[in-house]
Amino acid sequence: MTGMKTFVAAVETGSFTAAAARMHLSPKLVSKYVGQLEDRLGVRLLHRTTRQLSITSAGQLYYARAAQLIEDLDTLEADVRADVAGLTGTLRLSAPTTFGELHLQPLLLDFAKGHPDLTFDLYLSDRPVDLAEEGFDLAIRIGALRETNMIARRLAQTQLWCVAHTDYLSQYGTPDTIEALCHHRCIRDSNSRSTTAWPFLVDGHSSRIPVDGPFMVNSAQVVRNLALAAQGIGLCPDYVVAEDVQAGRLQRLFPQAETLTLDIHAVFLENRHLPARVRAFVDFVARRLKQQESFARLQDD
Repeated sequence: MTGMKTFVAAVETGSFTAAAARMHLSPKLVSKYVGQLEDRLGVRLLHRTTRQLSITSAGQLYYARAAQLIEDLDTLEADVRADVAGLTGTLRLSAPTTFGELHLQPLLLDFAKGHPDLTFDLYLSDRPVDLAEEGFDLAIRIGALRETNMIARRLAQTQLWCVAHTDYLSQYGTPDTIEALCHHRCIRDSNSRSTTAWPFLVDGHSSRIPVDGPFMVNSAQVVRNLALAAQGIGLCPDYVVAEDVQAGRLQRLFPQAETLTLDIHAVFLENRHLPARVRAFVDFVARRLKQQESFARLQDD
């Protein structure tokens, strides 16, 4: 394992000197360990010159498997330590802004109370992050999943609701059909796939209703705030506006009409064994969302 780790460090850093710094060894010892590994395998893994290292075809094959084995070993040891001493390390996760602010942040605080040795790095953005390149353990995705190299666990579902304030409806009238939306001031969310049409299901078939209006924003929370200010009709995830509808602050339009239902997933890289801290947090979030009225349609895979 020492030879394997040393070889991987040499490949990833590009030199014995840099690998020695990573491994806290001398460059001479790094060269010795790699040489012993090559002798045992009976193949040359690296080409050495006075200026640089280059990897052989056999070295490329060995590196791909060795790097994964080392990661699996590190994860295994961390899981065993976690079973004995509790969860440790840093949990780095990404989530959509409004969902993160309204629902994930409170859950994160509750989870942290039970795991004082964990640190958290929460990045809120409506931009889908690249887990591998940006170093995230997991991400929350709402809507259709586009990545093919991900493992996904469905946590809940959310439905888009059409809402408006009674002051707006008193001034501009209440639309009696979804087709009438084209004559109203609609507050559009630029995070949606289309900013010029809203999705509905009519007789079981998907239909997109043209919409327009003076406000286009990139936040469901801002759509909700503008609707509360009687500035127009908004289309929001139910977890953003359900309390306002229940309290009478907003009126839900077309409750009989089916709108788009979106899955909420936790996603991970498929080629990585999940650390215990990630599995524990996802289980916690799934369990707590199931208890919340806003996510009554939750279906746990």
